[in-house]
Amino acid sequence: MLWNSLNQTVELGWDFYLPVIMFVALIALAVPVWAAIGAAAITMLVMSGDLPLSAIGESLFTGIDAFALTAVPLFILTGDVLVRTGLSKKFLDVAEALTCWTRGGFGSATVLVCGMFAAISGSDAAGAAAVGRMTIARLVESGYPRPYACALVAAGACTGILIPPSIAYIIIGLVLGISASTLFLAALIPGLAILVSILITNIIMNRLYTYETGGNMGLGEWLGNLGHALKSGWYAFIVPGIIFYGIFSGRLTPTEAGATAVVVTILMGFLLGTLKLSDFPAMLVSSAKVNGVILPIIAFSAPLAEALAIMGVPQGFVTAVTGLTDDPSVLILLMICILIAAGCVMETTPNIVILAPILKPLADNIGMNEIQFCIMMITALGVGFITPPLGLNLFVVSGITGESILKIAARAIPFVLTMLIVVLLIAYIPPISTTLLPDIFK
Repeated sequence: MLWNSLNQTVELGWDFYLPVIMFVALIALAVPVWAAIGAAAITMLVMSGDLPLSAIGESLFTGIDAFALTAVPLFILTGDVLVRTGLSKKFLDVAEALTCWTRGGFGSATVLVCGMFAAISGSDAAGAAAVGRMTIARLVESGYPRPYACALVAAGACTGILIPPSIAYIIIGLVLGISASTLFLAALIPGLAILVSILITNIIMNRLYTYETGGNMGLGEWLGNLGHALKSGWYAFIVPGIIFYGIFSGRLTPTEAGATAVVVTILMGFLLGTLKLSDFPAMLVSSAKVNGVILPIIAFSAPLAEALAIMGVPQGFVTAVTGLTDDPSVLILLMICILIAAGCVMETTPNIVILAPILKPLADNIGMNEIQFCIMMITALGVGFITPPLGLNLFVVSGITGESILKIAARAIPFVLTMLIVVLLIAYIPPISTTLLPDIFK
């Protein structure tokens, strides 16, 4: 019904259908997403004849000609250096000391260290790989079934795009023309809410199935363990401290904070003797591979957005949807369903560049705050990281452990459900994402 309404509103023809079919076919054939987006965009522009082919090159350049995008490779590189220097292990030690007094303490520590890593790298896949290598074997030794241990790490790593600073918020800010620093501030409470929901879910599951025993520790012993962990690893928190203070105080832009974090992390690695010049080629290649996946998608999103705008798809989508119902609650639920479905089959970056310009007018039409819309969108897409059939984090932890993706996905269902509850709260309760913002943005 919605598709028919959209078709009647925009009068779509083969200049729309053929590129869409081409995009789906290329994705199914495992062609890189940026190539599929580029092929669809170019085909759409050529068939419509509304924009000369010579303008596509200019669109590709302007799509990535943004100072804010410099922060993306910097945060990715910071995460790589963090792992190489062993500072991520210090995060785990402190997290374990914080939670060792509870039953299920190491499971909770695993989730916390995912959040700590997220606050630096801004990448979920990097967090899943780094934390998974450190914790999954120990989780299994502690009594957790291997599929559940993998699911726990995959869920915790979702905070990589939800807790600021986040690459996803930099990209959606670029696409919609919103300050990344503003989005970081707005995402702080929702990101922590997701982290707490994962912690609570793990505690409940541990209570039900008694995966991990322990917690018989007095206050003095707990404080002693925590003090020892902080004494031996306090310097690891200099990096996230610089990032958070710099961005949220307004003294540093996200790009400047990323650059500072890279330099400080490298210096700490040299001072500790855990980083050598011979480590740099591997780190730079690893970061370049991740960055090489993200930036071409952003570049080709510009001509695609122009093609969709020329054809009137975003405006037609709003007209078609509001023609079916004008109830804001139903429309918000529809947007969430679209985002979660998209997150199940495609990564965050292409989803942002394709769906944000289409759904944003609908959010504006029902009076949703644009900041709240961005937070809702990224959080809903984040659920897709542990939801089949794609579930990027499921593939990452499966790759490093050899565990079946289906078994991991089955154990991830409780985490998906609790994360969905947080998404609904963010969508229907604006203060969750606007409380920390200056009045001008509310």
